[in-house]
Amino acid sequence: MLIPFILIGGIFYFLLLRPEQAKRKRHQNMLENLTKGDEIVTNGGLHGKILGVDNDKKILLLSVGEMNNQEVKVHISLSAVAFLKKGGELIEGE
Repeated sequence: MLIPFILIGGIFYFLLLRPEQAKRKRHQNMLENLTKGDEIVTNGGLHGKILGVDNDKKILLLSVGEMNNQEVKVHISLSAVAFLKKGGELIEGE
């Protein structure tokens, strides 16, 4: 009588929970390894190049383009980073 519940629990774990944990771990690893010069995309869709990383405050300084021959810089929270861009392709948490 208990065996079906155990089987359903095992299937639930391996099909839903375990892949999500692996995805979260890859994303966290990507955030920890961000360095100056990396190109990223934020959760809000902002594309830019990292100019500086403050790991203590978990803040990035991001260059998002130019306006009137001046570089536009933005401070963002590290948790706002969604993707890393390599060679023009989006890479979600390696």
